[in-house]
Formats: sequence, structure tokens, C-alpha cells
Amino acid sequence: MAARASSPLMSAAENLSEQVRECADRIVESGPAALTGLFDLTSQRLLRYSLSITRNQHDAEDAVQGALVRVAERPSRLSRSEQPWPYLLRMVRNESLLILRRRKRWSSLASLADLLTRVGVDEAEMEETYREVWRSLRTLPVEQSEVVVLKIWESMTFAEIAGVLEVSASTAASRYRYAMEKLSRRLGGLAGTPSTVDAPPLALRKSGVNHGD
Repeated sequence: MAARASSPLMSAAENLSEQVRECADRIVESGPAALTGLFDLTSQRLLRYSLSITRNQHDAEDAVQGALVRVAERPSRLSRSEQPWPYLLRMVRNESLLILRRRKRWSSLASLADLLTRVGVDEAEMEETYREVWRSLRTLPVEQSEVVVLKIWESMTFAEIAGVLEVSASTAASRYRYAMEKLSRRLGGLAGTPSTVDAPPLALRKSGVNHGD
């Protein structure tokens, strides 16, 4: 199947949606063996998003695996979705929430730092900054931390985030602003971190390197 050309007018989420759709089309045509392409394209992004909800590395991995297994079983649902990338994010969100309800492991917050220890940070002096960012992120309510991940690392608009979370765009924007106010206060002392909430803190963006961007 010929690849669809990305348009400069598309948002990052829209371009990613087209890539996800192409992967889903290949799974429809070739079967579960073609799931590797979708995994390579999305797994780190999905893991990062699930981690903002589950606060646990192993639970996040389980949620992503569960969602991808569902895709392998019914790839046509993803392929035919109007917005495949938000649809896949919703699948991972649902899997994450199911795991939380089943295992009741809300107290397992410390393992959020596991992700940082597995990304191979090149500059040792930045490691504590990264850890502080993720420590701060996990102090937020889940409904705020997941918006931060989608807005900053996935570059989604509030309308796109609203579609993933099934809330209004104004609610998504409000959650983001509350989260950024809290994070700005906590991270204001870190080098390169702005004191306002008009733009995502530089330290937050830096903490996401090698996480599938």
C-alpha cells in the first residue's frame, strides 16, 4: 500500500495518525506479524503516556502490551478510525485505568523514576534534573499529569487532547494550566526553567529526550 504523504498543514498528531493508520492497514493485510511496525512507531510514546496514569513502569508496560494485543486481534477498528492516534491513546488509557482498578497500586509511585534509568542519559549531570521533573509530575493528579504529557511531549492541541480524554477542550486547557502552575512553582529553581506557564518548561521538554520523540 502506498504511503500517504504528510502535509505541512497537518498537526503532529494528525501526521502521526496517518502513520498509525498505515501500520494498522499492514496488520489488516499481513496479520499480527506486521504489529512490529506499530510497536516501533508508538511504544515509547504510549509507555510514557501510560506511565503518567499508572505511575508504575511494569503496569505501564502491561497496559501498552494489552492495547497492542487488542489491535492485533481487531486491526480494522484502528485502521478505520477517523483519528487513529487518539484512538490508540484512548485504548492505552482504558487499559491503564483497568490495571489501576484491578491491582489498586496507587501507592507505587516511586517506580515512575524507572523510566529515567532506562533511557541512557548521556550527560550524568542532567540525571537529577530529569528525576526531579518526573518526581514533580507524579505529584499531580492523574487528570492533570496526563494532559501535560499529551501537550508537551505529544504536541497535541487541546481539541485533540479533549478527544483522547473525552472531555471538553476548555477542561483540557484548564487542567493543563493548573498543572503547569504547580510544576512551575516546584521546578522554578531548576536551570533553564521559565517561571511562567505560557510555555512548557524547558526542563520538562528535556526530560523527554529519547522517549520516542
